[in-house]
Amino acid sequence: MSNEKMIGLIFAIATAIFWGLYGPALGKARVVGETPFKAYIFIGLAYLIWGMIGGIVAVKVSGGTLAFKPESMTWGFVAGTLGAFGALTLTYAMFSAKDARLVMPVVFGGATAISAIAGTLLARSHHVPPAQIAGFILVIVGVVLIQLNATHGPPATKPGTAPSTSTVQTTGSEK
Repeated sequence: MSNEKMIGLIFAIATAIFWGLYGPALGKARVVGETPFKAYIFIGLAYLIWGMIGGIVAVKVSGGTLAFKPESMTWGFVAGTLGAFGALTLTYAMFSAKDARLVMPVVFGGATAISAIAGTLLARSHHVPPAQIAGFILVIVGVVLIQLNATHGPPATKPGTAPSTSTVQTTGSEK
């Protein structure tokens, strides 16, 4: 494997770690009795700070300038908007479901398939190899199997009530 591919793989693994921890961190940001969208404000602030600092540093380190072409600005803004709406809808999903273990496999399994489909369409190559179609089907089946068999903790309690002493709930059949 070339050095460039190895570096790309390392950054891909780092991304998976960051995004994999995003959902549980978002779950921790929930404060009982308060709207979950207060955390979203700080998500946006973090994106602004780290996105700007990281982007400027990466441009400079890679030898680029801060002069922008319209295509880069347009697609960068579209990507940022999609990311922001994703964070907003994820916040609402976590607020409604009250469990990152329920939401995150659906989000990331679905995102994988949607990304592959969109990438194929945007590449103007509408030929989809049979193995890719099989992959889409396996992702959907995998998400369903995870959700049917995942162990989900006890339901969240309302302020002023004692936590439940019942056992852990499951959504699948137990053996």
